[in-house]
Amino acid sequence: MAQHYAQAGVNIEAGNEAVRLIVDAVAATHGPEVIGGVGAFGGLFDATAMAQMRAPVLVASTDGVGTKTLVAARLNRWETIGHDLVNHCVNDILVQGGADLSSSSITWPAPTFGHPAWRPL
Repeated sequence: MAQHYAQAGVNIEAGNEAVRLIVDAVAATHGPEVIGGVGAFGGLFDATAMAQMRAPVLVASTDGVGTKTLVAARLNRWETIGHDLVNHCVNDILVQGGADLSSSSITWPAPTFGHPAWRPL
């Protein structure tokens, strides 16, 4: 299976190294509501506090990496791409009156984005 990933341009070791580089920064943003850690295919958030709310609404946002990655590659400027992704999502949530529950205080170490796992193929 690993050889199929490699043939598709996926470097599993580089990906694991990238996770190792960011795991502490990501964990530092977790509040008591976060369940689990980095490594799963999705995030878990304890929504028990929502039971106290009269009419709870969860606002979620996601943003694509396509154009951001192309611009970063063209300029060879990888140190801001993480901030750009997070800020777009957080801004989309805030303008709808939501509060960021998971990502606004993430600080990405600049060397992470110079890492081979973050380079486009």
